[in-house]
Amino acid sequence: MKRVRLWGLCVVLLAGQASALDLEHYLRRDAFTDIKISPTGEFYAATIPMEDRTGLAIMRRADSQLMGSFVPPKNNHASDFDWVNDQRVLIGLAEKFGSLDQPQLTGELFGINADGRGGDLLIGYRVQGRGLGTRIQPKKVEAVAAFVIDALPDHDRRVLVKVMPFSDDPFTTAERLDVISGQRSTVARAPVQRADFVADGKGEVRFARGAGSDNVNKLYYREGAGAPWKMINDQNVSQRIEQPLGFSEDGSVAYLLVEKPRGPDAIVSWNPVTDERRELLRDEVVDPARVIYKRGTSVPIGALYQGDKPRTRFFDEASADARLQRSLEQAFPGEAVFVTSSSRDGKLAMVRVWSGSNPGDFYVFDTQTKKADLVVSRSQWVDPAQSAVVQPIALRARDGLPLHGFVTRAKGSEGKRLPMVVMPHGGPFFVHDDGAYDMESQLLAAAGYAVLQVNFRGSSNYGRAHAHAGGREWGGTMQDDLTDATRWAVAEGIADGSKICMYGASYGGYAALMGVAKEPTLYKCAAGYVGVYDLPMMFTTGDIQRRGSGETYLKEWIGDRSQLAAVSPVNLADRIKVPVFLAAGGEDQRAPIQHTKRMEAALKKAGVPVEALYYPTEGHGFYTEPHRREYYTKLLAFLSRHIGGQAANAAQP
Repeated sequence: MKRVRLWGLCVVLLAGQASALDLEHYLRRDAFTDIKISPTGEFYAATIPMEDRTGLAIMRRADSQLMGSFVPPKNNHASDFDWVNDQRVLIGLAEKFGSLDQPQLTGELFGINADGRGGDLLIGYRVQGRGLGTRIQPKKVEAVAAFVIDALPDHDRRVLVKVMPFSDDPFTTAERLDVISGQRSTVARAPVQRADFVADGKGEVRFARGAGSDNVNKLYYREGAGAPWKMINDQNVSQRIEQPLGFSEDGSVAYLLVEKPRGPDAIVSWNPVTDERRELLRDEVVDPARVIYKRGTSVPIGALYQGDKPRTRFFDEASADARLQRSLEQAFPGEAVFVTSSSRDGKLAMVRVWSGSNPGDFYVFDTQTKKADLVVSRSQWVDPAQSAVVQPIALRARDGLPLHGFVTRAKGSEGKRLPMVVMPHGGPFFVHDDGAYDMESQLLAAAGYAVLQVNFRGSSNYGRAHAHAGGREWGGTMQDDLTDATRWAVAEGIADGSKICMYGASYGGYAALMGVAKEPTLYKCAAGYVGVYDLPMMFTTGDIQRRGSGETYLKEWIGDRSQLAAVSPVNLADRIKVPVFLAAGGEDQRAPIQHTKRMEAALKKAGVPVEALYYPTEGHGFYTEPHRREYYTKLLAFLSRHIGGQAANAAQP
């Protein structure tokens, strides 16, 4: 099936993109990130990555004609969006200073009509008033952030939003927002700081969940508008974190995502009248990755799990939605299938299909004719049949903790005793590798390496105990997990034990340098990209420590500042005996460039061969095409010199 339908739109908005030749094949950005169908099924809205921003385009489904588009300023991104009625899209904005940054939501909501008209910033710190010449100010001009709670399908012009003032750990309000004028009215005030809200099927706010600067979660419930809030869960008392997901179709029970002290998270039903909790879904290994909702509604009906392979489970396996899901999975064997949106009547469903070899295809599925039509592929130039193969793995750490991860090898590779790159993920907390298509893994596999990705303790997706086991273990058992996985791969015959390098970004950069300091004979080289190498400096520079809850996070998850120098690679350079490659950006707010500068200086002082690449105008990950090309060219050359594998083609696009 050809991947062509929306390609013309990509050309319109991303004119000037380079042709894909060798390295360029892997550096090209996805043509699309996410696509959602309108309530009537007449339009699509799609987010489109650009060099240093993410835009949104609206297309007519009948002929894929571009109807309108939204392009934000530099470093701003259309992070998420919702069709709030038949003709209007509400876009949530985010900001990130570098390609590897996690998008930081700005709390700004921008509305635009399906025909491209009526574009307006409705709420957020950049909202402008009508000036001093009029007393009529529909939109409030104030420093607040807002996030959509409920699109209120029965209200054409209004949505529910959470509004949060710009202050440390604030109390939030739930408000109705007019998606045309920007007018707001308060419907609920939170009983706890930093609260999120959940509404019932009638649009009434019923739940509030939040935490103060102590990061202790509390969940509140109320019977309806104007009723008093009642605390139904205190993490300190129950040792659980409960997150409301929504209500059943008849409103008799609510559904909660429950994080328990041991094992993966569960989805339970809760009866507000009897206070009975009943477990509905719980996987033996992994947490729910995404909640599945009944088509055309906000009623939870199941969950997607991403373990050794993606799989779905439903509260009622005999339901129409469950049967539809099973038929789609049969139509796309070996791939993950997820309904991202649907028309209000449920007749048309937007379906995303993906795998470790496929960045993702979007189809529109007609539930009446049972026909799926390809709309667009995220990366049209990627042939899944030629992509590297991603294989799930499982092992045990030295203390018996189960570890899960993935090995990526080139298509057709014999897969035995290959030079190997160990690639720990960033974060390191609240992040995990899920086996989906990954550009860097594919690039390294194409260059001839086995790529090892391990969800070491501290990673998300395997329950609270697994995540919390990584707390205050930078350079400790988190690092040992990577060592154990590396030795496992050698013992299994996957890797050539004499040709292993560790490479990572952000926390992964820290782990790479800490790995060669702690295990000087196991690895032949290390590469760190926008890494953190001086842990005490995290308490004084960067963006984490700027808020009260951020300081609590640093103390609880990274450790006592006075003890972190001992596990900082910048202080362990004399233990490193192998070549090192470093890269960083001057505008990086998450891992400021001083980390890399100090690491480079320490390595040079210790006589360690080190190469460094700096771009003053880049942030936490490089955006600019020539910079990315030079970075990956140098990285591949570095790896090739020390453990073999191919270097990049020097040809320019």
